[in-house]
Amino acid sequence: MSYNDIIKSLRVQKLYTQQQIADILNICQRTYADYELGYTRVPIDNLIILAKFYNVDMNYICGISKVANAYPKE
Repeated sequence: MSYNDIIKSLRVQKLYTQQQIADILNICQRTYADYELGYTRVPIDNLIILAKFYNVDMNYICGISKVANAYPKE
């Protein structure tokens, strides 16, 4: 599964709207929709914000691992 599918799946599972997640990332809803559709690459700093927000590690959110481990603590 690609990272754009993963971020969409996480959002839908947690019952958030695209606008709510766009607000967290400080971007417009259309930009976030483009992330989910794969039209625009997600900047790494936004992937980190999403990983922290959803409490999943970067390996999961990037599609490297199929196991959603918790975001590592300091």
